[in-house]
Amino acid sequence: MHPALAKEGVAVVTGGASGIGLASARHLAGLGMKVCIADLGEQRLQSARAALLEQGAEAGNVMVMPTDVGDKAQLQALADRVYAEWGAVNVVMNNAGMQPGSSIFDAEGNWDRIIEVNMLGIIRGSQIFAPRMIEGGKPGLIINTGSKQGITTPPGDPAYNVSKAGVKVFTEALQHELRNISGCPVEAKLFIPGFVFTPLTAHGRTEKPAGAWTPDEVVRFLFDSIEQGDFYILCPDNEVDRRTDEKRIIWAAGDIAENRPPLSRWHPDFGERFKEWLES
Repeated sequence: MHPALAKEGVAVVTGGASGIGLASARHLAGLGMKVCIADLGEQRLQSARAALLEQGAEAGNVMVMPTDVGDKAQLQALADRVYAEWGAVNVVMNNAGMQPGSSIFDAEGNWDRIIEVNMLGIIRGSQIFAPRMIEGGKPGLIINTGSKQGITTPPGDPAYNVSKAGVKVFTEALQHELRNISGCPVEAKLFIPGFVFTPLTAHGRTEKPAGAWTPDEVVRFLFDSIEQGDFYILCPDNEVDRRTDEKRIIWAAGDIAENRPPLSRWHPDFGERFKEWLES
């Protein structure tokens, strides 16, 4: 097991009241860790706390804190409270996110909020927690939730894509920085879920689509990949396997290397070529 996941260690999960965040909090609590769930909505937070207690976590090992990750001061207050009450942090999962939809000219007025939550929430969360974790001198993990949309950037939701592309670039730079600090026991991971049935992706559906994984499935994949030492934790699902993800990513990079039009997968002059290449 990764040394940061030791029993009696401390984990903080943002966006932890539902979906992947709650499944991660339950997993970490199941390892015997103290878990702080940060999210919005007091009722949602109390329901999440009850879920961890129901599975056997001790009351003193579960903390909840209302936190808007788009507000730097609230992230700082979150860190201050956890360190004040528990003395250390071993795992930070910067997972809170939103996907209300967007357009290139921001007709919805969503861009600022999406960037604040999805990208700056993760960047600031890392910047606030990492120095304290490094100074503590104990094994640590910073898990940042990205998206395949931040790598292949499909058309249709540009603000979300930009935010998650920023998470990828930042987390790569963060891990490079950490590994070049002499004796640093803290490392970062880029978590890239596939199609997961959560409140973020439900869009009014009440039953899980056949192609989606459950939050518990993707969280198992996450922590199995951490055990293997992976940095890029690229999750498949019931629709898309690893090979397909790899070829989509390679094609996207090829737009630059081969000077094709941007997003050529969806360009009328290249769509059929991409399909042939994917099947080859």
